[in-house]
Amino acid sequence: MRKIISKLIEPTTFILIGVLARILPHPANFAPIAAMALFGGTYMSKKQAFVLPILAMILSDFVIGFDSLSMRLTVYGSFLIMVLIGTWLKNHKNAKNVILASLFSSVIFFVLTNFSVWAFGTMYPKTSAGLVQSYVFAIPFFRNTILGDLFYSGIFFGGYEFARNLIHKNKFAPES
Repeated sequence: MRKIISKLIEPTTFILIGVLARILPHPANFAPIAAMALFGGTYMSKKQAFVLPILAMILSDFVIGFDSLSMRLTVYGSFLIMVLIGTWLKNHKNAKNVILASLFSSVIFFVLTNFSVWAFGTMYPKTSAGLVQSYVFAIPFFRNTILGDLFYSGIFFGGYEFARNLIHKNKFAPES
């Protein structure tokens, strides 16, 4: 019974964290979704890993609001790429790789979403100068993306490994 409850609570907890962190006041782009995608790809089943960040985004988008379909597909797609990066981390787990994966995820999000804003939006001219402008104007958001991804990756990966080590050393071994 304990294992069943544990399996039901864990994904739900991640979804709630993702939804709440996007809904509650926070700096722009400082959110846990990328870290959730990386963590899920590393520690969860593929189904859970791919579903959790998207479900968290959809649920919070109902509160925050949806923008264009092309933008939502780009954002959601970038998180699915991060799940794939997390699956690579599964066999290459160490602090350095988690940090690098988090930074790489931030770059992927920045490149894909700002390209989408330029390609499918009306804010920037469809020229190379317009593309450069879309990236330059997004730099302040990129800083927050990096900080948020690193912060939440540290919380998820560090917290999980800390708890796992405590249990492994039998200091807080769960009852059978």
